[in-house]
Amino acid sequence: MRGVETRIQEIRRKIFREVARMAYHTEWPTDRRIEALPYEIIPGEVGNYRNDIFLERAIVGERLRLAMGLPCRNAAEHSPVSDNIEAALREETYYTPPLINIIKFACNGCKENHVMVTEGCQGCLAHPCVEVCPKDAVSLDRYNGRSVIDQEKCIKCGRCIDVCSYNAIIRQVRPCAAACGVDAIHSDKNGKANIDYEKCVSCGQCLVSCPFGAIADKSQIFQVIRAIQAGERVYAAVAPAFVGQFGPKVTPGKLRAAMKQLGFADVFEVAVGADLCAAQEAEDFVEEVPEKLPFMGTSCCPAWSMMAKKMFPEHANSISMALTPMTLTARLIKHHQGDVKVCFIGPCAAKKLEAMRKDVRSEVDFVLTFEEMAGIFDARHVDIASLPEDPNGVNDASTDGRNFAVSGGVATAVVNVIKERYPDREVKVTKAEGLRDCRNMMMAAKAGKYDGYLLEGMACPGGCVAGAGTMQPIKKSAAQVGLYAKQAEHVTASGTEYVKELDKLVD
Repeated sequence: MRGVETRIQEIRRKIFREVARMAYHTEWPTDRRIEALPYEIIPGEVGNYRNDIFLERAIVGERLRLAMGLPCRNAAEHSPVSDNIEAALREETYYTPPLINIIKFACNGCKENHVMVTEGCQGCLAHPCVEVCPKDAVSLDRYNGRSVIDQEKCIKCGRCIDVCSYNAIIRQVRPCAAACGVDAIHSDKNGKANIDYEKCVSCGQCLVSCPFGAIADKSQIFQVIRAIQAGERVYAAVAPAFVGQFGPKVTPGKLRAAMKQLGFADVFEVAVGADLCAAQEAEDFVEEVPEKLPFMGTSCCPAWSMMAKKMFPEHANSISMALTPMTLTARLIKHHQGDVKVCFIGPCAAKKLEAMRKDVRSEVDFVLTFEEMAGIFDARHVDIASLPEDPNGVNDASTDGRNFAVSGGVATAVVNVIKERYPDREVKVTKAEGLRDCRNMMMAAKAGKYDGYLLEGMACPGGCVAGAGTMQPIKKSAAQVGLYAKQAEHVTASGTEYVKELDKLVD
């Protein structure tokens, strides 16, 4: 639903904006303010979205808590929205699991897999749906001649769907479950969606696929702002998928000016870290494949790499151990700037999960999505497009580094480095986007189909431009990233200045 402004987006943006305002107004008692906000966000006496204004406010209350980095409340305990608000008031609060949360009373309890006859049924004479059903689950309604499916007998094989001339029989699948490439979502005892956190890799695709807005992730909006207010030097590391996310007229220079207006010390493009990552993975591939490893998978997408390691533990060492662009950019910043904080700003929910890891916490202090960042701009009434250009708004990143944001870009960057450094080395590549296709790619690799290959995995269909924290249509974003990437002074990662510092950052 990216690029389509729905009621869900409207509510979510309001919540991000109000949490940011609450962080800026230090004179406001946070506990009282968060209790009042559901009434301000959902005003009046009649529900606007669900016909029950009390339910709407309860859902907003949960979303406010998650946006503050707090856990969902236990509905049975009837605790206030401000319960344990003190935990959010610390300047630095790391994300605590679970990151992705289902607000149970917002869930519609959609059926997991339901085959049904629609009003489109014409009651035809042939009734092939009846003839092909292996369980005699389809019969005729003698009153109107239409088909009827006995759900007790139906095995969801879909044969009736395939033979209907009018496409009048459909399969309904719970949207969040359909979007989950690791099959982590099922029904609880009450028919509500439930996440198996042993399987979940926090890609966030369920979050953007739920049409009821029942799924939300935690945020650090409040903590980032309070850290800046406390005098911390916070540097923004902005992912290359930012192009177009904050408006068609927002250039890198304008975005840098806007970030500095908010109090960030400076802005770095994570495409710089992507160049470093490409260089490191290129060397690892040449050294290890096929002598030590049958194949190598890229490392930059944390949801893909976690899925591969969880589901295929015997090949966990075949997923690159190279540091991700986010981590390398953060290390680069701290290497040059000293004792500072780094806030990664990007399209990805799974980067929040990556930042939880103990080996990453010392590098990345905060993670925000583009959508959360937009809430901060809104809270401060920052009109980015109207700001003057900051002349230092563009970093020395390559075309390949910026193209990490789109499917195929990571593998291309790695291959181009290898071609430059080892011109006689042949590199075979395959890629997958979406975790379901990534699983299939790993199964084929496990069977030996991709021996000697470089495997690129992207959890989100389309690449990082399709991450859960993006705000514009995926194809449009991919096209804009491509245009921006072409403006780089260097084509490949090897040509950039920062790549010369790789050894200092990975020792």
